[in-house]
Amino acid sequence: MGKILIAYYSRRGENYWNGSIRNLAKGNTEVVVEKLKALLPDADVYHIDTTYEYPKDYYECIDQAKQELREQARPELRNELDGIDGYDTIILGYPNWWGTMPMVVYTFLESFDFSGKTIIPFCTNEGSGMGSSERFIKREAPTATVLGGVSIHGAEAAHADAQVRTIISNSAFASEFSPF
Repeated sequence: MGKILIAYYSRRGENYWNGSIRNLAKGNTEVVVEKLKALLPDADVYHIDTTYEYPKDYYECIDQAKQELREQARPELRNELDGIDGYDTIILGYPNWWGTMPMVVYTFLESFDFSGKTIIPFCTNEGSGMGSSERFIKREAPTATVLGGVSIHGAEAAHADAQVRTIISNSAFASEFSPF
């Protein structure tokens, strides 16, 4: 079995959380990634991030995210990954922004050849589920096997153990990994 890469985008600070705005020390997606890493200690973790900071104010941030979506922007990656050749499986996590992934996740997907790779998406959200992100992952990585995504309610990320087990059990390495 090849190595596993957990690649994710997560936003700390002001976030929509159970109907109100809350300041989060860790983004919801990052909380889920920590759970995955605890169960998959040999996996590598890559934080997909932009070279710039989004506005601290939640509403200003979502306005900027909406503008990036309209423009089909491809934000530059802060810390580029050397490559994905050594990985068979990529667990891809992100929040649902305007029905899809943050545009920097598109940048990540367009930066590599995913031929022969398995991508397992998961998405944190406050009720909008996976949106259209699975379709777009398949479009951006057409030579990869993209498994069905796992939707995680962001406000429940700290207690998303069942969803984390689903991510692992639906994966290409499930037969070699049985922590349950």
